[in-house]
Amino acid sequence: MKFSIWRFFPVLLLLPAILELQAAVLPEERVDLLYHKYDGGGVTIDGPSLLVRKNLGDSVSVGFNHYVDNVTSASIDVEVSGASEYTEERTENSISVDYLRQKTTMSAAYTVSDENDFDANTLSLGISQDMFGDLTTVSMSFAYGDNTVEKTGDPAFEEDTKVRSYRLGVSQVLTKDLVMAFTFETITDDGYLNNPYRSYRYCSNYDVTQTCTSDSFRTEDYPETRTSTAMALRANYFLPQRAAIFAGIRVFEDTWDIEATTYELGYTFPYQDEWIFEATFRFHDQTKAEFYSDLFPSLNAQNYLARDKELSTFTSTTLGLGASYEFGRSWSQVERGSLNLQMDWIDFDYDDFRDLTASGPVGGEPLYSFDATVTRLFASIWF
Repeated sequence: MKFSIWRFFPVLLLLPAILELQAAVLPEERVDLLYHKYDGGGVTIDGPSLLVRKNLGDSVSVGFNHYVDNVTSASIDVEVSGASEYTEERTENSISVDYLRQKTTMSAAYTVSDENDFDANTLSLGISQDMFGDLTTVSMSFAYGDNTVEKTGDPAFEEDTKVRSYRLGVSQVLTKDLVMAFTFETITDDGYLNNPYRSYRYCSNYDVTQTCTSDSFRTEDYPETRTSTAMALRANYFLPQRAAIFAGIRVFEDTWDIEATTYELGYTFPYQDEWIFEATFRFHDQTKAEFYSDLFPSLNAQNYLARDKELSTFTSTTLGLGASYEFGRSWSQVERGSLNLQMDWIDFDYDDFRDLTASGPVGGEPLYSFDATVTRLFASIWF
């Protein structure tokens, strides 16, 4: 639970994929084996993932996914709190079922995630419908999460969080070369929403000129409700010889006064028959939560107080490169296979979160920034 933003990292990595055109066909039978690694800001997260999908007749497909995060953290948050580097492991298992009836696909999935201080159970249901000669696909989904938050070292601490997510998507084939997709999602969180390990900073002493001369820390306090909405638009334009360009924009806002916009641009191009390469650029811009501050003027200065850098004002710039190699088309036991390597280089720059490990007057320390690398190496077998 210490760095809850990283729980959503697999979703962030898959953001381009969720907007792709859907069709009323069952998922392909396949086995995927993935190794992923995030390294940046004193945090290292890595582990394997296994996905197996099998069709039962012509109408039913079942899938199983096992995902592991091994976290080692000596980030700025740990250094400021005076704690030592820590390690933890998160395991996630999910099972899904898809049922195809003519041009309608109905889906259900159940996911269980477990770590030493956070347990999550999520049920999701979805339906998609092809129409207008399969040129339009409309999809809707609902997910409900029931989470338990604990705190290492405090056996009496236990809080609950409920999460409800609603999503609507429309994809449209506009021409033989152009496909566009639009998604709208709203998420409501209720319960204990802050991180029990994080603290806010406040000025504990002023001199005669009312300049802050020393600071102290106290456990953060968040509202118990949050509703967020996001809209995304993505376009794929297919070029000759299997090449394509794609672009997208995603706009986000919530009841904590956070607003964010993400822009993406990419190019996919083949080389010979076996290789496919991809280059992507992504820019993200976010404003801070209304109850965030790097330094509050006093203890309990307002009802809600936070210093989590993920709630601050920041920008991130991502450059991604990927390569895929196809093999096995002549193998008798499999349809085909592929080896894939994806790497992202991310630069984070914070506008109002300061680096307390650097020297400087209270409230005037250097602004924080860091670089991160995301690596995904995976193999896929279709059968």
